[in-house]
Amino acid sequence: MATFVSLISGSSGNATFVSDGKTNLLIDCGMSGAKLKESLHAIDVMPESIDALLITHEHVDHTKGAGVISRRYNIPIYTTQGTHTSMDIGNIADENIKIITEDTDFEIGNIGIRPFAIPHDATQPVGFNFMIGDEKYSLATDIGKITKSILEKITGSKKILLESNHDVEMLKCGTYPYPLKRRILGEYGHLSNETASKVALHLVQNGTEHIMLGHLSKENNRPEIAMLETYNLLSQSGVDVGKDMTLQVADRYKPTLF
Repeated sequence: MATFVSLISGSSGNATFVSDGKTNLLIDCGMSGAKLKESLHAIDVMPESIDALLITHEHVDHTKGAGVISRRYNIPIYTTQGTHTSMDIGNIADENIKIITEDTDFEIGNIGIRPFAIPHDATQPVGFNFMIGDEKYSLATDIGKITKSILEKITGSKKILLESNHDVEMLKCGTYPYPLKRRILGEYGHLSNETASKVALHLVQNGTEHIMLGHLSKENNRPEIAMLETYNLLSQSGVDVGKDMTLQVADRYKPTLF
């Protein structure tokens, strides 16, 4: 049975757990080793049972504890060459560095994995598709804009953790300096609630059953605002949220199960 859990999600830290019941994967580790252990214990998983750590990109909210847990539990790290070069996670044993490439499939245990390129202000960042049995699960965050290629990659996912980072008006009127606002709103920044809602509608119309909105900004968003934006568009388009599909928001600090 597949398990897909957001351990933490937001501008302050991100980590996701994926398992087929035999192989346990951690995607990103933007938290301390102690916090990871606490989060995994909350879902009855031992950190020693993690088979691999996959990294989407090098930013600290995705890599803070990556080096620590790799060394502590002898966990291999799967990352693109660009991300590997740019990460600041200390020394990792050569045998625990696994270089992956966009759109090149690989397997860990019986889980099929496809990394796909995403536009973000990082070096060779990726999102991930996971094939467990005949079902696809996707992680799509830290995306400046939705391209045709990304939409193709995530369409058909049974479950997806989808970025809904900011409310545009909150960001524009907020206290962030102008260059940071411009970066977030740009093609290599983050997805807004409005864009996430449109992507969600497309996904549901193409078979997605469960959507979790994630990577919310603490300063420029609220869970209820992100939820309402997507809920309203889905409802207005004839989707019975709760019956036709489920919609939820990933918690910033604790595990959230689909």
